[in-house]
Amino acid sequence: MNRAACLLAGLIAIGSMFAPTARAETDSTASEIAALRRELKDLAVRNQHQIDTLQHQVRELSAELAKNRRGRATAAAAPAGPVATAEPQPGGFIQAAPPPVPPAGQPPAAPAKPPVAAGVGGSEVIAGRQPPGLPAPPSAGVHVLETGSARFGIESADGRNAIFLTGRLHFDVGDYLDYRPGSKFAAVQDLNSGVNARRARLGVVGRFMHDWDYTFIFDFGGSTDGYPPTTGALPSGLENALLTYNGLKNRGVPLVFDIGYMDVPFSLAESVSSNDLPLVERAAIINVATNIFANDFRSALGARSYDDHYWAGLYLTGPTSGTSHTTGEQVGIAGRAGYNVWQSPDGFLHLEGDAGALLKPPAPGGIRSITLSDRPELRVDPTTILNTGALGTATNPLKNAVVYGVGGAFEWHNFVISGEYYRIDVNRQGLATNTFDGGYIEGSWVITGERRAYSPQSGGYLRPVPEHVFTPWDGPCCGAFELAARYSTIDLNDRFTPGAAASPKSNAVGGGQQTVYAAGLNWYPNANIRFMLDFLHGNINKRFSTAAGGGIAGTPLGTPVGGRFDALVMRTQVAF
Repeated sequence: MNRAACLLAGLIAIGSMFAPTARAETDSTASEIAALRRELKDLAVRNQHQIDTLQHQVRELSAELAKNRRGRATAAAAPAGPVATAEPQPGGFIQAAPPPVPPAGQPPAAPAKPPVAAGVGGSEVIAGRQPPGLPAPPSAGVHVLETGSARFGIESADGRNAIFLTGRLHFDVGDYLDYRPGSKFAAVQDLNSGVNARRARLGVVGRFMHDWDYTFIFDFGGSTDGYPPTTGALPSGLENALLTYNGLKNRGVPLVFDIGYMDVPFSLAESVSSNDLPLVERAAIINVATNIFANDFRSALGARSYDDHYWAGLYLTGPTSGTSHTTGEQVGIAGRAGYNVWQSPDGFLHLEGDAGALLKPPAPGGIRSITLSDRPELRVDPTTILNTGALGTATNPLKNAVVYGVGGAFEWHNFVISGEYYRIDVNRQGLATNTFDGGYIEGSWVITGERRAYSPQSGGYLRPVPEHVFTPWDGPCCGAFELAARYSTIDLNDRFTPGAAASPKSNAVGGGQQTVYAAGLNWYPNANIRFMLDFLHGNINKRFSTAAGGGIAGTPLGTPVGGRFDALVMRTQVAF
């Protein structure tokens, strides 16, 4: 019974106590008391009706809050404007881009808990604004949250434990408009067009006891559709299985520790999420250099430190997930350090250096060796033309490989330009060192004015967030548009003379040279969806050699076995 009803009942009871005395008094006094009783009863009925009406309104309001919790949670938990989610980086399980203006870094890995509305049954609290007039929310229960844009999860009442869903789909449709082989002896006379789920990932990210973050992500897609032994198929779909300790970072010491399967953040391009790249694929030199001891699906143990101006990390790396343990466990090391030498509301200038080494090579078939190769910067056909062959034999096994490079990114308002250069030294027992290199320069211009914000947690940059999402029937239009372009080159030839037979002690390598020009148009209807259209023109200059291959049976040494190509690819991307 509420306070009003109790008060009315008390008044009625008090009136009843004076009833015997009223009978002893005059008839007029008795009539007044009877009239007062009737008025009190009428007042109780009217107040009870008002109470019932208010309770019904509260129930309707609670139902409406539950129905519209997404909008209320966003209004309470996020800044004004849409927010883009980025790839879960090691140790930062919730990565959200800031609003486009003003530019800023990503929010902390553990976001502040938003205000909450009344609980449901005392066990669940729906995220949203506290309606005026309702009682304070209960101290116990879980909070249903939306962090970033359309990434939902639950958090404990004290904010120390949480779990969120994350995922992405990169669906590519590609067409090699024209492929011209170098000669009739080339093993590859054509490249296939088609479709491919380049990435189809689903997983969870979360937090234990405030200081421990975890990430579990499985990739159902890959560089090609199919399962091993299909060329290009992933040996395992376990892309991320990572535990991170943030205890020192949460207490003012900028140091974070990671262990598990992860995307090792080696190179600037690899540190930018695949959700945020301005073009469909990374440059070939990045794929070749990072695949030696870093890249996706990699087992690693390491530490990193960062703030709004710098990023530094060092990792001990192992094999990728799904690697056979009968081929020898490889061991590598990867280090990266970068600093924003200039940073202002107008943009930033980021410079960095990277160095790493394959300390213990893998030993497929009992022979320590690696192969450096990459497909054209498109993934609908798994064929590799740029290929060194196995670097390491029983007579001259691979000792180690060293990679080092420099890079940077410059942003001015809605324009970003970035580039990197890498050198790879391969050392085989009994032979001189082989050296390969390559680099790229790329730029993007958001023609609708939005910006790519710098990300402190990854030391890279994020995709733009449209100021006006594509809602042609409900509001403003039409999302964000971006132009992008890149020049990339890689040289996997060293000490190679076309047409000359290699001696037993020769360290000549004829993996080929590749140059690709790419241009793209990107459309962002909202923070979670992107459509990309890229045009590529490339040249693979490769000559036939016994070690690197590339030709059919009977191909004369030095015969051109590369080719030229033009290709078009469209990607449909969904990410949360």
